[in-house]
Amino acid sequence: MTKADIVNEISEKTGIEKIAVQASVEAFMKSIRNAMIEGKNVYLRGFGTFVVKKRAEKIGRNISKNTTVVIPAHFIPAFKPAKTFSERVKKNVKVAEPEPKNDD
Repeated sequence: MTKADIVNEISEKTGIEKIAVQASVEAFMKSIRNAMIEGKNVYLRGFGTFVVKKRAEKIGRNISKNTTVVIPAHFIPAFKPAKTFSERVKKNVKVAEPEPKNDD
């Protein structure tokens, strides 16, 4: 599902013009983005939490030059779904069965 699909679905369900819905969706995403850039977490009850996680400093390898590289500590955005949301996804999304192999 894309942002355009979300805008279309909200517009159809609410009767609000797509332009207004798109502006609202963009403002919503910008608010979350700005809060996380400031180091704040965003809590949406029943949906999930957008969190800022700290990654520790670590040693990496540049395999093309066969050297070690220090990757400094940094922060990354992450999403943690609400428990009820996770449970509904687990319950409703089915794992696709692998197709049987035909060795002819």
